[in-house]
Amino acid sequence: MLIATCAILAAINIVGVKRALQVLGGLTLLKALPLLAAAVAAVVLTFPWPAPGTLPPLSDLEAGALLVFYAFVGFENVVVPAGETKRPATVLPRAIFVTIGSTTLLYFLVQLAFVSALPAGGTDDKAPLIDLGSWLAGPVGAAVLTLAAVASLTGNLHGIMTSTSRVTHALGERGDLPGWFARVHPRFVTPANSILFLAVLAGALALSGSFVWLAVVSTLARLVVYAVTIAALPRAPDRGRVNPLLYVLGALGIALCVWGMAQAGWEAWRTLGLLALAGAVLYAVTVLPKARLSR
Repeated sequence: MLIATCAILAAINIVGVKRALQVLGGLTLLKALPLLAAAVAAVVLTFPWPAPGTLPPLSDLEAGALLVFYAFVGFENVVVPAGETKRPATVLPRAIFVTIGSTTLLYFLVQLAFVSALPAGGTDDKAPLIDLGSWLAGPVGAAVLTLAAVASLTGNLHGIMTSTSRVTHALGERGDLPGWFARVHPRFVTPANSILFLAVLAGALALSGSFVWLAVVSTLARLVVYAVTIAALPRAPDRGRVNPLLYVLGALGIALCVWGMAQAGWEAWRTLGLLALAGAVLYAVTVLPKARLSR
């Protein structure tokens, strides 16, 4: 199923970005509407809601920090098609904040629904939403939320395949990766090679580890990119005079990234290192011969 999913998503993306965005919109509805409906129904049925309990110890918060980060990452993908966006300087920041805000509200409703409906916890710590679905509508509710989870994961992979393939394509065009990544499909004019590469890589990773392990590695990689991006902002071109408050916010952002990265185990760092090494080899194979020729 994992291999078939990666192959189908790759084919959809190769056919064209318009079709890919239509499928992404459909998957978003399939994952968000059942979740929102279940959360609202449970919140309404359990009023008045339980009072907030005591905060867990910091050690428990640290243990789940990377998974919590994973629930909110992905907003940065919206900047990838900035060159194809009207008024990106105003539209993209607004889109990022609206996305994070709406996601936070949705997660808050889901958490409130679960603790209100099942204050003692569910029967399966790894799939609490299934318990919520069972509480609402028995086996049918559990099946609906299971399908919503499948749509969520599929939509996540589909969105990554749509955006990240453009990154490797751009790197190939610029000469930072082999020119193979820059080739486009002769009929559909999409970065077919980059899409196929990402599909194969995603399939291999999906078959090699559990969801939690992959989520931790993904979040760790993103936190490294976030910290480097924040640190590079003061030297970005055409920035003009930078408000000193932005330096304070940037320092706090980097500190938060470092704290999150510190929660990752050795296995996650090793996997990230191997992936980074593979990227470095591709870069060296592309750039070093050009450097020799230019001497």
